[in-house]
Amino acid sequence: MLKSGLYIVATPIGNLEDITLRARKVLELADIIACEDTRVAKKLLTLLGIKTDKKFVCYEDHRENAVAQEIVSMIEDNHAVALISDAGCPLISDPGYRLVRLCREKDIYLTVIPGASAVISGLQMSGLPTNRFMFAGFIPNKVQGREKLFAELKNINTTLVFYETAPRLPDTLKSMQKIFEKREICVARELTKMYEECLNGQAAELIERLEKNPVKGEIVIIVSPPLENEEAVDVEAELKKRLPLMSVKDAAKEVAALGGLKKNEVYETALRLKNE
Repeated sequence: MLKSGLYIVATPIGNLEDITLRARKVLELADIIACEDTRVAKKLLTLLGIKTDKKFVCYEDHRENAVAQEIVSMIEDNHAVALISDAGCPLISDPGYRLVRLCREKDIYLTVIPGASAVISGLQMSGLPTNRFMFAGFIPNKVQGREKLFAELKNINTTLVFYETAPRLPDTLKSMQKIFEKREICVARELTKMYEECLNGQAAELIERLEKNPVKGEIVIIVSPPLENEEAVDVEAELKKRLPLMSVKDAAKEVAALGGLKKNEVYETALRLKNE
């Protein structure tokens, strides 16, 4: 029997055998399973040989605040709740943050049952520096959002890790080619599954390769830290190229995105150059 509280349980990301003994025990003994998709959760329990006659609570982003309150009430009524995501570690680009915070505020018992994580698995397989890294979550699906994010992260001296989907991968690599230029990039897909694959190269090389052999499945993208000889953006030189071709505002916007710079500062430099 489990004591009442919240149990944050990691589940396999593709290979069922990656479930831990502790995770299996908690899922078997928990009174309530809080999950993203009850169908996925019930399928997992069935595959593990665990009965699905317990209560399941759908815990999604758009209902997170309300459901978090419900779950806390269940725990206060002396129930043990296991929080899982569809795959991997809960809270990593998945809902759960508000629930954990609420439990801590109310001094409710909670613990983590660690396990498979696509972030860590992809990073380990990439062959890129692991001493310091930043997980930046899912990549925006629009060009402007992608390039703004990459520009903001460009000058951070660390390995970068992202989640992406296969259909959006070609466009994402094109944006990375523009911002990250000659850095080494790793595309890791289908981690722990039969068709697990890890492709390394510069963005241009990966684009060419994937045009010939498109990939499917869940994607983790890992980008190497800034190169030692990677030059900072020459703001004035870049502005001078653009000002004859576009408005001050548009030129400043492009150059700011290129170097991960503050738009208002680049805009002031653009105005000065325009008036000279």
